[in-house]
Amino acid sequence: SESEFPFSRTALMYVYMGHLKFDHTKLYEDHFWDKNRIGRLIAHVNRIDTNSKTIFLSDNSNLNYDSLIIATGSKSNKFGWPGQDLNGVQGLYSLQDLESMELKSNEGLHRAVIVGGGLIGVEMAEMFHSRGIQVSFLVREASFWNIILPKEESAMINRHLLEQGIDLRLSEELSEIKGKEKVESIITKSNEEIVCQFVGLTVGVSPNIDFVKDSGIKVNRGIQVDEFLQTNIEDVYAIGDCAELLSPSQGRKAIEAVWYTGRMMGQTVASTLCGNKKKYNPGVWFNSAKFFDIEYQVYGYVPIQDDQSSQLYWEHPEKPLSIRLVYNKLNKSLLGVNLMGIRYRHEVCEAWIRNGTSIESVLENLSLANFDPEFFEEYESNLISIYNSNTGQSIKQKSKRKLNQVSKFLQSFSK
Repeated sequence: SESEFPFSRTALMYVYMGHLKFDHTKLYEDHFWDKNRIGRLIAHVNRIDTNSKTIFLSDNSNLNYDSLIIATGSKSNKFGWPGQDLNGVQGLYSLQDLESMELKSNEGLHRAVIVGGGLIGVEMAEMFHSRGIQVSFLVREASFWNIILPKEESAMINRHLLEQGIDLRLSEELSEIKGKEKVESIITKSNEEIVCQFVGLTVGVSPNIDFVKDSGIKVNRGIQVDEFLQTNIEDVYAIGDCAELLSPSQGRKAIEAVWYTGRMMGQTVASTLCGNKKKYNPGVWFNSAKFFDIEYQVYGYVPIQDDQSSQLYWEHPEKPLSIRLVYNKLNKSLLGVNLMGIRYRHEVCEAWIRNGTSIESVLENLSLANFDPEFFEEYESNLISIYNSNTGQSIKQKSKRKLNQVSKFLQSFSK
């Protein structure tokens, strides 16, 4: 019901900001689908009969299947706030959400209130900010996204949001949305009224699985799947945000609402359906995002607090840049990497973590991971100096980043 052709959901914010046109977000040119015998049917599924392998659609037609892959993603959370169904209250997930934001922005929108301090919330804040619309940002936690980010990185984002002119309200929550038909204001938990014309609800997402009820397919928070991404029903699979792994890999969550895992799940099921049965293996955890001007990357295990690991952290004294390495206290193997404003090579970080490379070997070769453009300043030596000062070691960089060195380095791991 969103669009005739599939598109990149993560690119929607850049359409609003004028960086892309919607056609630029399409996965392929329009003729691709028919050329490859991929049919498209615009309809909603009312229910699934797994006994007869029949799907009952909202237009009263039926569709039979041999194999069924459920990839229905997520829906934005609502928590029963008074006024949450008023005109001008919404999340940011679908193409229709984007169109509604565009419409409201052209109707004299002066202030938007965003509820929830996650990645979608900060994206929505940047979108409105790009149009000169004032933003009040209600974050329940004492510091932005501090359930995920270590305290130093979280504090960095707090400062950056305030520098951008965002009205950041930490330790604050939504109590009520007021208005007759349209949003007129909100009341906070601290009983302050903020006049606004739009409320963005960005308090997380949930698997979009209501239509699966009474189908015999087992669900918990999401549709439960095994290591092959198959449900309890033969020939029925679930992938992406709506899938809940019964036995997730160590260090991974049962439901992971990130785009690249959905892609990997699709590849896994496609392999199985084409005769090469394959287990889902997401590998080392990875995520990336952008907080206005600050790019963020995380690889592996980066805990908020943990007595079993040690952490090596460097932060630029003036710029929003930082590097954090997490390693095992006992054997010194690298566990995770957290980056702000600095890009590292995915394959290098993953190889170090997957192979349990020692922190000292990582530091010696750290420059190989750096993926920033050639003439960008490098900061790896700062991190090495901190490690040497803390431990009394005399670690030195063995190599500078060059593509041929990176290639040889990765080949050494594959051997």
